[in-house]
Amino acid sequence: MNKPTNPTDWKGAAMQKRIAGRYAAERRFKFIGLGAVLLSGAFLAFLLFVMVGNGARGFTYTNVAVPIDFKAMPLTIEKARLSDADADQVIASAGLADIVDFAADEALGDGGSALISENAWKEVRSAIKDDPALLDGKTVFELPTASAVDMAAKDGAAGALGAQVDALEKDGKLSTGIHWPFFKSADATDPAVAGIWGALKGSLLTIFIAFLIAFPTGVLAALYLEEYAAKNRWTDLIEVSINNLAAVPSIIFGLLALAVFINWFGICQASPLVGGLTLALMTMPVIVIASRNAIKSVPPSIRDAALGVGASPVQVVFHHVLPLALPGILTGTIIGMARALGETAPLLLIGMRAFIGDVPSGICSPSTVLPMQIFLWSDEVDRGFVEKTSAAIIVLLVVLLSMNAFAIYLRNKFEQRW
Repeated sequence: MNKPTNPTDWKGAAMQKRIAGRYAAERRFKFIGLGAVLLSGAFLAFLLFVMVGNGARGFTYTNVAVPIDFKAMPLTIEKARLSDADADQVIASAGLADIVDFAADEALGDGGSALISENAWKEVRSAIKDDPALLDGKTVFELPTASAVDMAAKDGAAGALGAQVDALEKDGKLSTGIHWPFFKSADATDPAVAGIWGALKGSLLTIFIAFLIAFPTGVLAALYLEEYAAKNRWTDLIEVSINNLAAVPSIIFGLLALAVFINWFGICQASPLVGGLTLALMTMPVIVIASRNAIKSVPPSIRDAALGVGASPVQVVFHHVLPLALPGILTGTIIGMARALGETAPLLLIGMRAFIGDVPSGICSPSTVLPMQIFLWSDEVDRGFVEKTSAAIIVLLVVLLSMNAFAIYLRNKFEQRW
């Protein structure tokens, strides 16, 4: 190849080489960026695959068919008592659990009562309360099996238990279906009756209270700082303090809530009320920062035009600036609430880690939240709770994704271009 002899040709060749190098660097950057996106997508797909694979079975449970003849084994109770407020206690005192165990031994063979859940009799109790006529004859009940039997039916098992499960499957006595108690019940020590509804309702009540407190307070604080507050050292100090509060570890807010809300004001411990107040303190700086950024994004021409047609400063803010900034405010607020929904550290200190076997009936009822329920189940020894833990994680992910999708919808719906 002939080398250029003219200096101009040398300069042109060097320029072409530099241009080719820039194009090559751009291609490398493009491939690195694409690789990063694909790697992130692969990690997300792996997470979802593992969670769904492990948790999908947590939404199902194995039942066994057990016939119970209440004529041969009468339950000594007046039918009129079944509608009383203390009907559950009356039925339990009448010996229903012993009747169910005896019927299981007869239907499933010796030791049959060990194959059903220790709380299986509660399913029979609910059925009797709904239809007292069941006490007049023989009925086949689909009762939840013991946790070990459920695991053996899903995974297979060796030994005597595996042989019993195989025999029941051949006889058509075992069936696996959607585990409705998981969606309707609260926590329990038995995986057969443990549910997520108590924790989910506690989370919803807690987040609702946090939103009611943090959203209006945070938006009004942002409006004042952006539209009314004078720019001086005090407002600078407030801005720095808000930014620092947004970065404070969440457990610090739990310590503050324990000292102020519980020890000082005496607010009901381990309740959605004190949990909502705690998360409101934690989320408020995030809402203030997001709201200020959204308000700053509104062009000054909007304010000038409104003032030019005779609007008062308050009308400018609430009729023009706030509606235009609302999409950004709502997006930041919902994302902040989604972050608060996954918090556990501040709620540990206010007592929401306790075992709560009932669904909360109000904002002052003892309650727990989804992340805390997941933590409690992950610490259980029973293998049946492994599936429940993964299923609860799926529920939490669905709630978080729904909140983020709602934030995107609000942003797209109310967003205006100028």
